[in-house]
Order: sequence, then structure tokens, then C-alpha cells
Amino acid sequence: MDSALQLIINQVRAAAAASTVLRIRGGGSKEFYGEPAAGELLDTRPLTGITSYEPSELVVTVRAGTPLVELEAVLAECGQCLPFEPPHFEGGATAGGMVAAGLSGPARASVGAVRDYVLGVTLLNGKAELLTFGGQVMKNVAGYDVSRLMCGALGTLGLITEVSLKVLPLAPSEATLKFEMSQAEALAQLNSWGGQPLPLNASCWVDDAGSPTLYLRLRGAVAAVDAACKTLGGERQDNTATAPDWTLCRDQQLPWFLERGARDLWRLSVPQTAPLLDLPEPPLVEWHGGLRWVRAMPEDAPRLRAVAAAVGGGATLFIASDAYPERAGGRFDALKPPLDRIHRQLKKEFDPAGIFNRGRLYPDF
Repeated sequence: MDSALQLIINQVRAAAAASTVLRIRGGGSKEFYGEPAAGELLDTRPLTGITSYEPSELVVTVRAGTPLVELEAVLAECGQCLPFEPPHFEGGATAGGMVAAGLSGPARASVGAVRDYVLGVTLLNGKAELLTFGGQVMKNVAGYDVSRLMCGALGTLGLITEVSLKVLPLAPSEATLKFEMSQAEALAQLNSWGGQPLPLNASCWVDDAGSPTLYLRLRGAVAAVDAACKTLGGERQDNTATAPDWTLCRDQQLPWFLERGARDLWRLSVPQTAPLLDLPEPPLVEWHGGLRWVRAMPEDAPRLRAVAAAVGGGATLFIASDAYPERAGGRFDALKPPLDRIHRQLKKEFDPAGIFNRGRLYPDF
């Protein structure tokens, strides 16, 4: 066991004995996400490096504090990638934070989420015990899939020290098509295209300065992408010009996001077939209709939650405005009684003293 990991184990052991709350932090790129964190800092950045990479097996094992830019650079050298496009935000994102937050980028609706690519994790629980779950192959789970349980837990169940991920080859071809159309037309088209054998990868509809536009990204074999471009029509864009825009979309840095002023940024996850929603203003739509970003004032929170719930979805306060530090309700939708009970039982099992990221998911959890 190396010294960096031993120091962290010692810190967790001491915190458990004294019931000291620990605030897990990697690069700090997602500190805005979830409830405000408090407690003694536990820095994962000393846990860095790729411990195993088998390009022929499409599997990489990486320590939690490894910067995403470093991991993706190594994968790119072998013509591979993390297809779910994890956000980087301020550039300090780490592999452990990527899994703990469970956030995926524009391609999520077509290729799957972070949790779909997690094969195994090594976890430090609240008793300072180092536990390993899963492995380096897809069919490695019998019973409860603890590895994927860590995705989106925001470190409340324990500290991820290492994670094994499935990776994929880079697509041979890519194209972005531009269509001028209303939100209703875009949703209808996306639902229609989704039922066809097309190499759809990502989509983004936005009403920018009164110009409603749908951008559709295709990825796949050269022949499939070229054929889809001819079938779908639209205006084919220059890949070198659109690539930075897709990156900005991934990190919520497009002008539409930056121009929210004093408003909160909400993330509404809904079925792709959900119709136009009764929102304060037109949203930015991703994931072929399944993700609606909304800029809204704090008093709109109940309305947004009700609108999302009415179509079978959920609403998350993604970025809270600094102009309104005090607000009622949590960042995430309240859990229903059965799920709330399961969450609390899991927390008690993995972190009996409640030392990890207390209150990060819910104020009392």
C-alpha cells in the first residue's frame, strides 16, 4: 500500500473515531453541484495514475484523483475514449469525481451514462476498510451492484480510491447538422429519427436571440454518417468549428447558459417523448428531448418540480444563483418513502458514523 493511500486511511480512521465530518474533494470542479459541503477536507488528488490499461480489452483502471484530461489523453493515443463525455467544468475534474457525481455529456442519450461503463471500484468505507467491488469485465456482478451504486452518490457512501471503466474506440466519422425549427418541430423530428436506424449521437435545440435552431450530431461508420446526412438534410457544419461548441455544451458554458444573470439553472430529466413543457421560458433541449435545461427564478422551483413530475421526470437545481443564497427546499427531488428508506440503510451500512460528505445529497442525509 502506498503512502498516499495510507495517509487517507489514517485520516478516515481518525475521523470515524472522533465522529468528524469529512468533505471529500478532488479537483473541486463540481462543488456547485448538490447541497453545500462542510467538514474537514479530504483531498483525493494524491491518489493519481492509471494502474492498468488494456486497449485490446477496452478496459482501464484509474485512481480516483487522476485528472480527466490526463486519462482522456492516454485513451486518445490509442484511439479510444469515454463515450459518455463526462463534463470537465473548470478543468479540474477527476476520475473519482466523475463517478461520484454521475454526470454525463451530450452523447448520454445515445451511448449510455457513466454508470453503464463502471466495471468495478475500490472503496474506503466509513470504518476505514478498503473494499473492492466488481472487476474488469462486464459480467462480474452477483447480487447487489455496489460499483454502480457509487455513481451519483456524491461521496456520501464512501471514498472511491480506484475505478475500472469500459472504454470504446473513437468513431470513424462525425458530422453535425443544423436545422432551423421550433422546439415543437425539433421534438417531433427527434422522436421520429429515434425510431430509425440512424447514427444519432447528440442533439441540442436552443432559441438563441430569437433564432430557434436544432443541432444534431452523428457518429459512426463513414458510410453510415454520410448516408444519414443525405437522408436527414439540414446544413452540414464544419467539424473543426462545431467541436468546441459541443465541448461548451458538455460543460454548460454555451452563451445560453452564461446569460442566465441572477436566475438559477435547473436540469429537468424527462422522457424523450415528453411534449412542450409549461416553463418560464423556452429551455435548452438535449438528449433527444430527454433533458431540458431551464433558467428560472427561485420562486419558480415548485412549478418546475410539478411540471417535471407530471410527465414522469424529475427536476434538479443544478446551479443556484449567488444572488439568492437562502431558498426553501433541497437541490434534488425528495425521495419517496421506499427509496428514502433504502438510501438511509445503505448510508448506515457503508458510513455508520456519518462522516462522509454529510448533507451533500440531502440536508439531513
